[in-house]
Amino acid sequence: MDFFKPLNNLKQNHLYRSRKVIETRSGNHIIINGKSLINFCSNDYLSLADHKLVKEAYKIGVNKYGVGSGASHLVSGHSVAHNELENSLAEYTGQEKVLLFSTGYTANIGIFSALRDDLDWILQDKLNHASLIDANHLIGLPLQRYIHNNIESLERKISKQSGQGLIVTDNIFSMDGDQADISSIEKLAQGNNAIMMQDDAHGFGIIEPNIPVNSIYMATLGKAAGAMGAFVSGKEDFIEYLIQKSRPYVYTTAISPAICVAIMKSIELIKIGEQKAKLLSNIAFFKDLSLELNLPISKSLSAIQPIIIGSNERAIVASKKLFNKGFYVSAIRPPTVPNNTARLRITICAEHSKNEIEQLLVSTKDVI
Repeated sequence: MDFFKPLNNLKQNHLYRSRKVIETRSGNHIIINGKSLINFCSNDYLSLADHKLVKEAYKIGVNKYGVGSGASHLVSGHSVAHNELENSLAEYTGQEKVLLFSTGYTANIGIFSALRDDLDWILQDKLNHASLIDANHLIGLPLQRYIHNNIESLERKISKQSGQGLIVTDNIFSMDGDQADISSIEKLAQGNNAIMMQDDAHGFGIIEPNIPVNSIYMATLGKAAGAMGAFVSGKEDFIEYLIQKSRPYVYTTAISPAICVAIMKSIELIKIGEQKAKLLSNIAFFKDLSLELNLPISKSLSAIQPIIIGSNERAIVASKKLFNKGFYVSAIRPPTVPNNTARLRITICAEHSKNEIEQLLVSTKDVI
């Protein structure tokens, strides 16, 4: 097995990926290779991962339950903490029941694996997350995609289908930060013998969830909630069906019960709304100043604010220059985004200061 040539090809095309080792972290400030940086590529949107009350809750959970769950949910890994978190999330989302998963990736694959024998067709937004695309491939149904956020394209595709279908969309799209028209998609689903499923990984905790009746809702707990894991919410009989049929749920070790205790505290803080208010204020400040500086930002109103560069090489160079100026911003390249749309993917968090955001934008204007 010789991987030198394909790895070298990735390097030549500026598509080689490498990991940065974070030595220490305090809120949005990190140290990499001894260099202090302001982190502008974290999914910790509400800055809860380092929140004092969340960390205290986690310690209480460790003291009560230990570090790991010790088994899958259906063996001996489902604790009171898991049960309480599921009930809390069901109440927060206004759904009958919730099922916890270890990651959003396994949650999406778990939903598809459970429904594989019940579906005749699936339609997905062209810019859906990779986990949704992979899940579609794994169950053997053809991958059919409609034009991104285009209801007319979806309607045309639906008209060619027959039998039971599934329409799948992100709510907030991970690379562009724009939002799906959930109400219009659900209207089409209801009129065409289809179930609507939404992946709300990047909206949960920030945007009030729009969960139509009889739809499927998945969200993650490693972003706005500041921890890890994911959940699926919906009708009680659907959740019970997942417990019976979802292979990733049945055969994966449950997340730590201590993490569940921490997430319960995160949910409390999300409900209070103070961190959300800070984040929304920062997003508005970022967009207003970007316009003043004539930066090529998108129409995104979410915490995800991409700046399209175009070429892979230019995006990497811009990211490195920002790194040297003290800002950590990832260069996102194909296949994560379409060809010729490499970008700086800036993410805003609640505890970024206005001064930090201003410094970032002035530096970004300089490097591009």
